[in-house]
Amino acid sequence: MEYTWETLRQDCLQCRKCALCETRSNVVFGVGNENARVLFIGEGPGQNEDLQGEPFVGRGGQLLDKMLAAVDLDRSKNIYIANIVKCRPPKNRDPLPEEQDACIGWLREQVRLLRPQVIVCLGRIAAMKLIKPDIRITKEHGVFWEKNGVWMTATLHPAALLRNPAQKPAAFEDFLKLREKLDELGIA
Repeated sequence: MEYTWETLRQDCLQCRKCALCETRSNVVFGVGNENARVLFIGEGPGQNEDLQGEPFVGRGGQLLDKMLAAVDLDRSKNIYIANIVKCRPPKNRDPLPEEQDACIGWLREQVRLLRPQVIVCLGRIAAMKLIKPDIRITKEHGVFWEKNGVWMTATLHPAALLRNPAQKPAAFEDFLKLREKLDELGIA
């Protein structure tokens, strides 16, 4: 089936491919500009996201929005935000490999529809799944890799920055590097 954004969203909202569907309040499909050239990908929804059905809406999302604004990015204008898994893992645990595998098809379709030029992985789980399985997020954040014509990078997850505020300057550097890459590629 060749998906459109609307048919993909409708099918995803009905998903029962893994046990996470049993405990979710809402499927967290994604949010942003469906023509964006930049895609941010987190690992999965937390409690606030599960309740509201939108990614990164809690304290971590507020921090993310501030960092985005500092480099002229905005979820309502020029980026799209999604997650590896679309349903909240219980107690915000890491999504299990089988949950990621069950859900990755939705993200692949989002990527196919969006055709981003840059993908930013938010945190270790997304970076391990999409960039390389042995990534060391604390050492390799802010580094760019090119895969199949798409530039990919990882930064520290906003929730991790709230737990360890001393890492905020390093993460902000990643956003400055992202802005440089976007300018180099001619992406507004």
